[in-house]
Amino acid sequence: MRMEHSSIYHQIENRLVESHDAVFEQIHAVQRDGERLLHRLNQHLLSPAEFRETLGELIGQPVDESVVVLPPFYTDFGRHISLGKDIFINRGVMLTDLGSIQIDDHVLIGPFAKLLTVNHPVSPSKRRGLSVKPIHLKRNAWIGAGATILPGVTVGKHAIVAANATVTTDVPDLAIVSGTPARIIRYIDESED
Repeated sequence: MRMEHSSIYHQIENRLVESHDAVFEQIHAVQRDGERLLHRLNQHLLSPAEFRETLGELIGQPVDESVVVLPPFYTDFGRHISLGKDIFINRGVMLTDLGSIQIDDHVLIGPFAKLLTVNHPVSPSKRRGLSVKPIHLKRNAWIGAGATILPGVTVGKHAIVAANATVTTDVPDLAIVSGTPARIIRYIDESED
């Protein structure tokens, strides 16, 4: 399951997008179109099927009936999110997905976690520009409440990101990471209860 990247993604990947770049108009148009759908997701009492249908319209692909997302749900773009099956996303999660976020099967995301694929240059004269790097949450990863995943990070299969951790580098399969910046505290023995 790999998302088809949009033409916008191909225009912004692997480069600094400066504040005067024409692609910003395209980005803002997608964001404006998504506002109505985000409002529906977060302000209306929807059945689970209606919520998945609206979310699917926002991200541009069908959402499997096994996926559960509790509102409020936040994204700043929407079109660069790819969802597998049997995913649980708790309340208040923020997906800043312009750089693309792939969430594989059986992933759990705790309340108020943030997945951020966008960064800005350090230079004050270029700070209104942006650069993007994808995030990938592999099968059965668990992102704890309030954790922050930064651009370019892959969280490995069965890995756990502790609550309030800030993840700046890739997390290996079966690792548990904690802290700011997150560090490996131990590995999971697949046979443990």
